Amino acid sequence: MSASAEEVNDFDAIFNGTLYSLLSWKQLSAFWLKIDAEAGWYLYAIGEDRPLNPADGEHVSAFIREIDALLHKEHHEDYCGIVYADNLDNPRMIKIYDPNHLGTSCGSSKNRILPGWVMSLIPPGDLTPSHSVPQNRKRWWQGFISLIGAA
Repeated sequence: MSASAEEVNDFDAIFNGTLYSLLSWKQLSAFWLKIDAEAGWYLYAIGEDRPLNPADGEHVSAFIREIDALLHKEHHEDYCGIVYADNLDNPRMIKIYDPNHLGTSCGSSKNRILPGWVMSLIPPGDLTPSHSVPQNRKRWWQGFISLIGAA
């Protein structure tokens, strides 16, 4: 099923709108607990094919577990600050920036840095990165797909 023009507009509006950061690791841990894995989340790894269908709850839970582990392992800071949501209590969209390709995710650069991953309750529009996605990220995503048995 393809995203309607209205859904794409909704996705773009939220994606480009005001988002709130999970500044601390403690905040991020509490935030993950608020996510309803069964709500119909689209899991989008930027640089991969755009998902046409939402993931099931088991796969969403696995994604949260795996992405949280990756962020803790590779973001060598005592704060998080690389996960953003449109609403911290009832999100419709979550942007997760790649700890190894942050650039200026706050938007102060002329070059827009896309997140590494997007979780969305709205079918996503196409997001084409301005850079090639590193092979280690492609391998991580393929490993995740294999883990959940979707390959």
